[in-house]
This record gives sequence, structure tokens and C-alpha cells, in this order.
Amino acid sequence: MTRVNERIRAHRVRVIVGSTNEQLGVLPTQDAIAEAKRRGLDLVEVAAKADPPVCKIVDYGKYKYEQSKLKKASGAKPAPKLKEVKFRVRTDPHDYNIKLSHAEDFLEAGNKVRIQLQFRGRENAHHNVGFEVMQRIKGDLLTMGHVDMEPKLAGRQITMMLSPLPEHARQRRFKLSHGKLIEEDDFDEEEEDSAAEANEGDSTESVKEEAES
Repeated sequence: MTRVNERIRAHRVRVIVGSTNEQLGVLPTQDAIAEAKRRGLDLVEVAAKADPPVCKIVDYGKYKYEQSKLKKASGAKPAPKLKEVKFRVRTDPHDYNIKLSHAEDFLEAGNKVRIQLQFRGRENAHHNVGFEVMQRIKGDLLTMGHVDMEPKLAGRQITMMLSPLPEHARQRRFKLSHGKLIEEDDFDEEEEDSAAEANEGDSTESVKEEAES
């Protein structure tokens, strides 16, 4: 809590004129308060732990406003988190759009995003189809993030890492409005048919998003 005028507890204080940084030296607190009032200003304690405490002669209203602006400007931004969105080779168009919307949410919040595409069963024989899906995801998120790590196969999954673009450069394409997509981005029919033929016999399973803090 900042002490002002009669609320200053120290008996003697070091006094500085705020507008000019003129040093008035160490004065009895009552004399310093009288000097501040003579100038139509306030005596504000700015370094209570100093010996003696340091006070400035300023307009307290303006001083408080300026300190508030400085605190807001210097406030540390929360550290970015790593979020994750998972896909399957045969993620249907509606789920695909929803997942892209969540990825955009993460990037819009300034977080990094790990995209994972998982293979199951006979899907492992068609890694090329998985890379095609990842390239599509990469292209659809280019207006929100840039790729830190290109799609890379590791075991039964392909992983890609993205970081958010600068705030002024981000442009959403998959934002939800009351549970519905503002802009649907449908699969190309040929791509969907190709993926279906390559994975005929496999059942389509829904994939849940997982986010790690």
C-alpha cells in the first residue's frame, strides 16, 4: 500500500521533487508534507524500505494512474502451453472441421499445437495417405500458425508441431458460432474416396482431442 501525506509513518524522509527530480535532502516528515502542500501537491512514499524512506512530491492522482499503466504494460504474459489435437486417417469431414477449430483456438490463445495422426490396423500399410491428410491440415492452419516441425512418422503415428503466427497476422477459418462452423471446409471427394479405398474394411472411430498443459 502506498502511503501519502499524513499516512507516512517515518519521522524523517528523503525528498525528491517528482517533476524535476530535484533532491531536497532529508527532511522531517511534517516539513516535507508542508512543502508538498505549499506546491499544491502530495508527498508520496516511493521507497518505504530505504533508510530513510524516499518520498516524492507529486500529484498523487496522476502518479497513481501512471503507476497503473506501467504495471499493466510490464505485466508478464502467461507462458505458452503445448496443446494437442489428434486425427485419424479416416476422420470424417465434420469432425475434421471441429478439430481444426480447436487447433485454431489453441493458436489464437498463443499456445503451440502438436498435431498427431494415428494409424490402426491395416491403416499402417498406407502411410502415404496419412501424410496427405497432414499436408491438408498444415495448409488449413497456415493462416493461424507456422510449422516448427514438418510431419514426421514415428511408430504408428505422424506428428507435426505448429507455433502461432503474430497476433495481427492470424486469420481464423474454422471458428465455431453457437456450435456450428462459420465456414465449412469440406473434403475433396476424390481425396475422401482414395482414403476410403485404401482403408476398406476398417471401421471409422471418433477421435478425442487431448490437451496437455
